[in-house]
Amino acid sequence: MAARVIVVGAGPAGVRAAQTLVEAGYRPTVIDEGRRDGGQIYRRQPEGFTRSYDALYGTEAARAQALHRAFEELAPRIDYLPETLVWNITPGELHLSAGDRYRALAFDALIVCSGATDRIMPVKGWHHAGTYSLGGAQIALKSQGCAIGMRPVLLGTGPLLYLLAAQYVKAGVDIVAVLDTSASRRRIRALPEMTALPAALWKGLKLLSILRRANVPVHRGVRPLEIQGDPGDGVRGVSVELSDGKRLELKCDAVALGYHLRPETQLADLAGCAFEFDEAGRQWLPRVDDDGRSSIEGVYLAGDGARVRGADAAERAGRLAALAALRDLGENVRGMDELRHSLARYTRFADGMRRAFAWPAQEAGRLPDETIVCRCESITAGDIREVVRATGACEANRAKAFSRVGMGRCQGRYCGHAAAEVIACEAGVPLAQVGRLRSQAPVKPLTMALAEESQ
Repeated sequence: MAARVIVVGAGPAGVRAAQTLVEAGYRPTVIDEGRRDGGQIYRRQPEGFTRSYDALYGTEAARAQALHRAFEELAPRIDYLPETLVWNITPGELHLSAGDRYRALAFDALIVCSGATDRIMPVKGWHHAGTYSLGGAQIALKSQGCAIGMRPVLLGTGPLLYLLAAQYVKAGVDIVAVLDTSASRRRIRALPEMTALPAALWKGLKLLSILRRANVPVHRGVRPLEIQGDPGDGVRGVSVELSDGKRLELKCDAVALGYHLRPETQLADLAGCAFEFDEAGRQWLPRVDDDGRSSIEGVYLAGDGARVRGADAAERAGRLAALAALRDLGENVRGMDELRHSLARYTRFADGMRRAFAWPAQEAGRLPDETIVCRCESITAGDIREVVRATGACEANRAKAFSRVGMGRCQGRYCGHAAAEVIACEAGVPLAQVGRLRSQAPVKPLTMALAEESQ
């Protein structure tokens, strides 16, 4: 009987993992929460939309097209389950939901390619309608062919900030400004690491060139102060402190906010994988070896869901994890050394990007008490601080129990990192000591009909 191999995710890592398995004679099952393949970065536009690859993906057009074609060629040789949520993992088994249908699927090897989500540091007023994550603003463009506003501001830091800005410019959007919290000097210091991938560095320079030609103002080293708005009309403007200490007020009708990306690790957590604290990135990451093996036998993690290194690295990591799974299943495989060597360059580049576009941990201590940290439960920075002071709760899950931070629909995906920083700052303890929010099944809400059926 052939081994049952499942790939979760049909982005760059998932597609290349499935391709590697098919080339070895396997017929894997590919489970995709999306409607079509491509993941977030290469998300396909709906049927009937006619924007060209160049207009939709910009500098990544050729890679997006290549990945889509590869998946189309794979389609007859895999079992593809689109619009299917993996809502839980138990030993040797996935629990799935698709619409109002539930099923369990056993596996011998599981390759989780869950991708990444936005990493958010709240700012006062970010709860106003018209404030989106950078990823959400990108989804609007790719999936619906629309922008989040007529005159948006892009605020945060990281490569996605500039990629989205360039994509919006190409779509004809009048961007008010790009506001980057990272100072220019950080990029200079990170150049030795970033030269590990000259082509990637060149792509970044091309994005900046697009913004310059479109006369989009770019301010670096800013400190976010407030997103102005009201319940009736939503976002009306943004105020920041510039690097020279002056206050800048901008009128806009939408804001895209984000600070690079964070691995989507909930499935790894539910699978029982061990985690370790990444001091440089100030976050908890699943423990993996150089080939993508997790601490759980038969479970492999690849792509940005394990380490954020970009789409090109994710394709290689997907292949490597699939080869590791094949080797562990007793197959003779080749090419692992070359992939490891290649990925080492991407890791070095990612280290440089992390230095160049730093997570603004210091802002957690500056957040006004009235700033909402958890939008799902309307928990403010003041609420979290009061819990720490009143109960001595300096561990994430204990603070969650007293305050409800992270108990909402997103289960801490968007508030967890910032909440931990607020706790650490108020309690005066290292961030690692705060720990991380434990994942709970289901990873996303299920319908009542499904809940009744699964009892």
